[in-house]
Amino acid sequence: MGRLFWKFFLAFWLALLAAGGGVGAAVWLHQQTLDPPDPEVAGGPRTAFLVNATATMLRHGGLAALRGLLAEWGGRGGAHVYVVDDAGRELLGRAVSAETLAQANRLARTDTGQEPRIARLETAAQRQYLFFIPAEANPTRGRPPRDWPPSPLLITAVIGILASLGFSALLAWYLAKPIHHLRGAFDAVAAGKLETRIGPRMGRRRDEIADLGRDFDRMAGQLQILVGSQRRLLHDVSHELRSPLARLQAAIGLARQQPEKLDASLNRIERESGRLDQLVGELLTLSRLEAGTGGPPDEVIDLVELVAGIADDARFEAEANGRQVRFTGAGEFVVNARAELLHRAFDNVIRNAVKYTGEGTAVEVRVERRPAPDRLLVTVADCGPGIPDSDLPAVFEPFFRSETGVKTAGFGLGLAIARRAIEAHGGTIRALNHPGGGLQVEIILPADELLTDPEFRAG
Repeated sequence: MGRLFWKFFLAFWLALLAAGGGVGAAVWLHQQTLDPPDPEVAGGPRTAFLVNATATMLRHGGLAALRGLLAEWGGRGGAHVYVVDDAGRELLGRAVSAETLAQANRLARTDTGQEPRIARLETAAQRQYLFFIPAEANPTRGRPPRDWPPSPLLITAVIGILASLGFSALLAWYLAKPIHHLRGAFDAVAAGKLETRIGPRMGRRRDEIADLGRDFDRMAGQLQILVGSQRRLLHDVSHELRSPLARLQAAIGLARQQPEKLDASLNRIERESGRLDQLVGELLTLSRLEAGTGGPPDEVIDLVELVAGIADDARFEAEANGRQVRFTGAGEFVVNARAELLHRAFDNVIRNAVKYTGEGTAVEVRVERRPAPDRLLVTVADCGPGIPDSDLPAVFEPFFRSETGVKTAGFGLGLAIARRAIEAHGGTIRALNHPGGGLQVEIILPADELLTDPEFRAG
């Protein structure tokens, strides 16, 4: 599970918590604003005031004054304070239900006195009177129901929808913004703007979309390098072709102007045609390698024997020029590979070292088998001038020539072909300056587990 999953998970739970909190708050407010269930005996500050006023009237004015006050209030349609004696008779003869009277007696015993709903008064004649307002006599009873707040179910649905919409909008914006940037970057690259990069627009994102942006930048950078390489290659090819073609034209013109020198002109034409054929052949090989169709089907070969044979052939040419080639290696390293491609790769590297090594020096070719993981290391070291460290990454590029002051024949395609042939077999090749002087090329090829198994070879 990636980082986007946890962001979705967090957003989901935040939406749930927000909806739950909103529903809880709305229900609480709903309960606070609802009318309480109608009791048998009314309550509230108004009830407490009226009950205390009638009790005071009885205490100071007597029954006659109290009857007159209650009758006057009743005639005006005002408060309906009931006064019941200890025999259960109401002072004005009004009917009182048994449930209401029972609740009034119960409240009279449990009333805390903070907001009294019931008053009990004992007169000088040893009579007890109970003062209260029945709920059915409460003037506020029976008010039409209010339209707000709505039911809890409706509140829950509305808050849930609003929370979901809010978090969905935020999540959609969070995801759509970088995707919009990516679309714009793809359009820019499609229009040829290979320098376009999306990384700075991603900000501090750390998720799969940010990884996609970094992959896009890596892709755009690689495309920029490849297109630049193709442009340089086209420029270099045209430059390399121009020189032999110019010499061919010059030789043809000389043959026409001086027929007596026809043989020399034909020799020149033959040499330049050979150079053109060689250049075109190397370009075709390089093109096939880059396209992944670089040679015949695989065959079983021993790489140690292959390198030893190439070093032995190079030794004859080197000795003719006052140089040596020394080979070190033993055992075998049998793999399933394209023998022609690997032969050309090792041959190009070794012969390139022979070209640049100093007169009277030797090229060291060493083959070692390295375990864990099983691989073959081929090292080719010369005693030449080397190349500047800044040029090391470009030494395997087509038509590359370092400013070493050593002039040699060739088109600068040998090491480029070698690199692509080695990489086509899953290997790596690198160049570095030897501490004692000269250039050292290291080639690593992985083992083919099936064909390097002794039991398989024995069978």
